[in-house]
Amino acid sequence: MNIPRPEHPRPDFFRPDWINLNGEWEFHEDYSRSGRARKLYHADAALNQKITVPFCRESVLSGLGNTDFCECVWYRRAVTLPEGWFGGSDRVILHIGACDYKTEVWVNGKNVCNHVGGFVPINVDITDALEAGENIITVCADDVIRSGNQPGGKQSTLYASHGCSYTRTTGIWQTVWLERVPASYIKNFKVYTDIHAGTVTVAVSAVAAEGKKVVVKTGYEQVPTGMAEAVVSNGMAYVTVKLSEVNLWEIGEGRLYDMSIALGDDTVYTYFGMRSVEVKDGFLYLNGKCVFQRLILDQGFYPDGIYTASDEKELIADIDRSMACGFDGARLHQKIFEPRFLYYCDKKGYIVWGEHGNWGLDIARADAWANFIPEWVECLERDFNHPAIIGWCPLNETQKNQDPDFVRALGAVTRAFDPTRAYIDTSGWTHVHHVSDFMDVHDYDQNPETFRARYEDMRVNGTLQGMPRNHFGYTTTFVSEYGGIRWAPEGAGWGYGNAPKTGEEFIERFRGLTDALLDNPAIGGLCYTQLTDVEQEVNGLYTYNREVKFDPAIFKAILQRKAACEE
Repeated sequence: MNIPRPEHPRPDFFRPDWINLNGEWEFHEDYSRSGRARKLYHADAALNQKITVPFCRESVLSGLGNTDFCECVWYRRAVTLPEGWFGGSDRVILHIGACDYKTEVWVNGKNVCNHVGGFVPINVDITDALEAGENIITVCADDVIRSGNQPGGKQSTLYASHGCSYTRTTGIWQTVWLERVPASYIKNFKVYTDIHAGTVTVAVSAVAAEGKKVVVKTGYEQVPTGMAEAVVSNGMAYVTVKLSEVNLWEIGEGRLYDMSIALGDDTVYTYFGMRSVEVKDGFLYLNGKCVFQRLILDQGFYPDGIYTASDEKELIADIDRSMACGFDGARLHQKIFEPRFLYYCDKKGYIVWGEHGNWGLDIARADAWANFIPEWVECLERDFNHPAIIGWCPLNETQKNQDPDFVRALGAVTRAFDPTRAYIDTSGWTHVHHVSDFMDVHDYDQNPETFRARYEDMRVNGTLQGMPRNHFGYTTTFVSEYGGIRWAPEGAGWGYGNAPKTGEEFIERFRGLTDALLDNPAIGGLCYTQLTDVEQEVNGLYTYNREVKFDPAIFKAILQRKAACEE
């Protein structure tokens, strides 16, 4: 059987005993939202359509390509477990990489899970609902994107895409798989590295494992580098390994260590990178060295799969396209990207900022907390161990009347869960006093002369004129959106400002805007909008189909010269 996206979706959390459930599922578009009343969750209820998982119904790759609104969808699939998976003491975990937005799961007609959040995984022990022979898995997703009460990122709340809002994603959009684990197993772990002490500490969360031993082994390029063990107490074990050699994870050099974590009969295979992240006076330091952030805005949309790449090669190719243009990393924008993409960022030494898709959620509403913070914590939990993630920025371009207590609480939760990375409260517009490590701005001035003058004035006077929402006594050091130069000579499209008349004018505008930031010793980072066009938005350095607009070497020559702030 030809299974789409057949690779294991979590290289950072791998067990060999797993089954990929991607492929054809029964499907139903429940426009009346009456499926529960019609008992579509019953094991003998047949659905009237077919869909290819893990692609959303709106995508061509799903086999449907239906882009109209549908606020409820159903999935159904029969699964027969391999011999030895049923009837013993082992447990079976169902994983859904992401399903937008509220998800309910039944196995053989029995409810096993209710989950809120369209960007983060669903992991549920379904053992007690399983039967010998064939088992029926049913999934229902409610997605009311126009409610103003759920994060939707760049998904359009109008019938058609418009401006910088694009085709919606409804239901399952990441890999679905089953995993067999022993009765005592590793639930999660967090990896902390200390480049000065030459140690890696693993905080292991375990199930039904009190008093059992956890053994951690590390290696680098197939050479063992250390081993240590600890005993589980109160569901946790803390294991520190002294490494025999320290190889630093750096920009462009993803020097990854292999690691196994064993708890009795359960072994998880993973990896880690030795690096440190600090922020001093608004500048990023990686391994103690000041780094100018040369970033691209990446929205993670694909013409055939919408939120989901057709093939993991496309995940790799987008990173390579960015690096070919001279960028060292990306703002992963208004979407929590899949772990497989982050794995390749880790491998390539490609720095990224993690961001939620907060657009669509009114964060002035009292109930915004409940529909944002739990999902954000699940993101932090899933992605904590990726060395490529150097900072968190949960919110983007929030409104003036945002609830400042919500923003402060979100910052407190994030820093409590992860004190090892940089943090920006809400990118670009309405910052809250003393929450961020960086004061960042979004500036789409298309005139290199006025653009340069504004930041020169900021460097001299300590304030950024024309950006009244960004005062609070900070000095701006990170221009986290700029450029966005329109280029679609063969057709119209949405974009920022006036489009250049010639390719030469495009290049000179890019050069002038970028030079203004590289030359300014008060600026420590930039993020150009954007990697590719997305549907009607034509600000990309590549087209939506990933065709080059200009020779990437031109941009690389401009970007990779030494910045004024760099040592």
